Amino acid sequence: MKTARFITTLLLCISFCAYSAVVGETTVLRLATTTSVEHSGLLQYLLPEFEKENDMKVHVIAVGTGKALKMGENGDVDALLVHAPDAEREFMSKGFGEKREEIMFNHFLIAGPEQDPAGLKNCKSAEQAMGRLADGLVTFISRGDESGTHKKERALWKSAAIKPEGNWYLEVGRGMGPSLLMASEKGAYVLSDRGTFLSMKKKLNLAVCFDGGDSLLNVYSAISVNPERYPEIRRALANKFLEWMVSKEAQRSIGSFIVEGEALFHPLRKRDEK
Repeated sequence: MKTARFITTLLLCISFCAYSAVVGETTVLRLATTTSVEHSGLLQYLLPEFEKENDMKVHVIAVGTGKALKMGENGDVDALLVHAPDAEREFMSKGFGEKREEIMFNHFLIAGPEQDPAGLKNCKSAEQAMGRLADGLVTFISRGDESGTHKKERALWKSAAIKPEGNWYLEVGRGMGPSLLMASEKGAYVLSDRGTFLSMKKKLNLAVCFDGGDSLLNVYSAISVNPERYPEIRRALANKFLEWMVSKEAQRSIGSFIVEGEALFHPLRKRDEK
């Protein structure tokens, strides 16, 4: 595991150094974000507008939220775009972050085989749905990667007073996209954010089996890393990113990102209202 982490870190460093050499280090914002945002296609949609307006480049590192926060703790990035509110508040309380802005939201859902052998479509609550999954009739794919989605999954098991274990429970340590593909191949259930699921829907043999509304709320926040801890942090660039993400232009763009006829994310700020 240590060797794998070292190789991953080394590759990230090589990639970033090469990127910085091309565009100029002082004009590059280092952004760590969750794989659910990256796989949804939102950043590819949003960032060109931001880069053009601010004459800078954004180097995106897509990992789970847990790893993104750890990169912030280590001063390896300038800003974060993540979705684990409790972990984010802890990050801020420990002084690793300077500013935190809630940007947008969507909802989690549980996807699975169209036939829905566990009967999740008939469930009235998330607790009931988790109980049906724990019956072990069908495999459940857990990301198992300390991402925001994985943290939400663990909170759902805890709320249902269930400790998931057995052959039916498969932790894969993968991002959202690969986890969805694996669930599709195995005819398994998986917890996903709606944005990634909809963006990949045509590639998947999966259906929405449980959509719990506000009980599965999924809020994303942008955080700037505290330059008082790490003087090398590009504070001005990080602040520009946070300011832009809550601007009326960015919020409007977030709301207009449509896939399969549905908005993948909903803006939390309404600065275009008069």
